[in-house]
Amino acid sequence: MNHFRTRLTLIMIALIGFSVLASGLIMAQTFKRNHIHALEESMVREIHIIASNTEWASDNVEMNAQYDYYSELAKSLKKDAGSRVTFIRSDGIVLGDSDHDPRSMDNHLQRVEVQQALHEGVGRGIRLSDTVNQNMLYVAVPITMDNHQYFIRLAMSLQDVEQSIRDLWTALIIWLLVLFVVAALVSYRVALGMTRPLEQITKVAKRIQRMDYRARVDVKKSDEIGDLGYAINAMADSLQVQMERIRQNESQLESVLDNMINGIIMIDRSGHIVLLSRRAEEILGISARELVGRHYTEARQQHELSQLIAEAFEKQTYIHEEMTFYYPEERLLELNIVPMLQDKDDFVGVLLVLQDVSAIRRLERMRSEFVANVSHELKTPVAAVKGFAETLLGGAVNDEETARSFLQIIYDESERLNRLIGDILELSKIESRRVPLMLSPVEMDSFAAKTVQLMEAEANRKRITLELKADDEIYVEADEDRLRQIMMNLLSNGINYTPEGGKVTVTVEPVWPASTGRSLLTDEERDDYDRIRITIKDTGIGIPKKDLPRIFERFYRVDKARSRSSGGTGLGLSIVKHLVEMHNGSIAVESEVGVGTKFIIELPVLHP
Repeated sequence: MNHFRTRLTLIMIALIGFSVLASGLIMAQTFKRNHIHALEESMVREIHIIASNTEWASDNVEMNAQYDYYSELAKSLKKDAGSRVTFIRSDGIVLGDSDHDPRSMDNHLQRVEVQQALHEGVGRGIRLSDTVNQNMLYVAVPITMDNHQYFIRLAMSLQDVEQSIRDLWTALIIWLLVLFVVAALVSYRVALGMTRPLEQITKVAKRIQRMDYRARVDVKKSDEIGDLGYAINAMADSLQVQMERIRQNESQLESVLDNMINGIIMIDRSGHIVLLSRRAEEILGISARELVGRHYTEARQQHELSQLIAEAFEKQTYIHEEMTFYYPEERLLELNIVPMLQDKDDFVGVLLVLQDVSAIRRLERMRSEFVANVSHELKTPVAAVKGFAETLLGGAVNDEETARSFLQIIYDESERLNRLIGDILELSKIESRRVPLMLSPVEMDSFAAKTVQLMEAEANRKRITLELKADDEIYVEADEDRLRQIMMNLLSNGINYTPEGGKVTVTVEPVWPASTGRSLLTDEERDDYDRIRITIKDTGIGIPKKDLPRIFERFYRVDKARSRSSGGTGLGLSIVKHLVEMHNGSIAVESEVGVGTKFIIELPVLHP
């Protein structure tokens, strides 16, 4: 902008200087022309005055006498007129001259001023005089006297005129320099007034180019530059609104992409990845920074995926496929490759939608296994009931002892079938969350004592000792019925899998926040627990380490024969786990074969 301001100032100075110089030239030429014209008019008048007062010598006078007469007369007239005076006869012979001897002077008939005077009545001419070596102004006028024609010529040096012109040029140059200085200052002020708003507009335009759409021009004028400033501000307002909309749309799009459960990959027509959602990063185990801008064949994935994408590019049709991925972990993915078309015909790339269906397929497999297990579990007691009923119908009913034995088996299997159906329905309701928890404060000391008391009869049959260790005044917010169901299931398992004479211990204790970090607590700190821990430990047969991860699965039994003989349905621990999770708690198991098993439950004191 400074360069522009300098150029504008120089242009304005040049224009002013050229104008002044041209005006000076015109004025000088006009001054010279007018001055010479005035001199010519004055000299014409002087010639007429000289002619009227001059006594012309007779032709009979000797030529030498005429030379002397007219020369003296010319010299006398020069003193009055201040100009060189020349008398010329009609044939061009110089009769007398105020400055030179006429006898030595050339014939003047062909002189420009004489010829012009002869034809026009007044002759004028400017030329360098050979005699005085100066530019001279010559004016000649024809005079007729006694039927004889003469020419009177006045000559005046233009030295004074040229000096006046030089003085004029000197003054003109001085004034031109002064005017240049003034013009430079004025031009700079004018250029500054023009360029400063333009400079501000340029700065604002550059800020807008750098995406600073809050930049505005401070408009102070209502001229064309002011209109330009208003236009820039209007453009910035429009751009700011549009960019806000674009940012909002981008934010919404990013939020949608980041929160989609499916992974999205966009590939342009050249095969380069232009978009990779966060979920796609997690599924593929590759960050967007590594893939965006690169060709899809450079992705660290199995060859089958690249083949599917290549097929989608070739056919430009929708492709649906399921594929097992092994990196970063083994999972089953559902792939949907959708061609992207612009204006219905222009192919611009493909959209790859990745969905992890491992959990869905696992649930489907679990559902199938559940149905198979239910069918198997139901089939066993039904087959037993049917078989013994057929035996009774075949005549065994007549044998009272056999009939009683068979009927007892039928009754036991019916009870088992009833428990199995009850547990299946209970688990179904729990998993579907159709039975909401009825939360209320539970005092754990008395609650645990009552629960243990309910199980004492069953424990006494196997001479198993039940022991309770519970601190006083421990409270928890829970569904009392569901909490009792949890404890009774675990106690029943402990009793069933503990040999006669064994022991089952129930421990209820508070869990303090990890920040406490001290073994000795004050009474106030002891009351500030946020969780409780229920531990049910038995001295039973234990669980092998390989079976520990699966014991909470439905129908999973470690010792199938013993479990079935004990009346278990295989759903107890699964029900316990779901009920604990409904209370926002956790359950863990520790076991050693031949030593015993310990279940550890932690529940929050308060629910949100």
